[in-house]
Amino acid sequence: MRRLLAAVLCIAVSASVAIAETSYKVIYDGGSLTEIKSGTDLHMFIEAKQVRFVKGGQQIATIPASAITEISYGQDVHRRVGTAVAVGVFTLGLGALTALSKSKKHFVGLTWANGDEKGGLAMQCDKNEYRGILAGLEGVSGKKAVDSEAMTVKN
Repeated sequence: MRRLLAAVLCIAVSASVAIAETSYKVIYDGGSLTEIKSGTDLHMFIEAKQVRFVKGGQQIATIPASAITEISYGQDVHRRVGTAVAVGVFTLGLGALTALSKSKKHFVGLTWANGDEKGGLAMQCDKNEYRGILAGLEGVSGKKAVDSEAMTVKN
């Protein structure tokens, strides 16, 4: 009985994984999507012929893969001064060490031209997902990401 239950559960889990859509959680940083504000959390779906942006189940934008004209990548590196001050109030040594550490934010930019409709956007990506996002966008669009050779970040 246990083997049968285990087999049924394995089949059910593998079927649900195959059916589930994969998406990337990104933060909209700015661009030509006027319906949403900068700093809004979105889910980005990279599909074979299009890239979709969804917020709370509502589709915000659909960009045909053939319309993508450029993919870009950049980083924002800054020191953790605010955190260092907060930690330094309690322990001076840890506050000094925290002040020496850096924080990196990873940004991916996307521009497109679909007939007369042109646009672009910048999004902040998770440090563990930005390479997958770049590879996915490069794969569906056939364009090479600008500055992707300069990626020397180690997670």
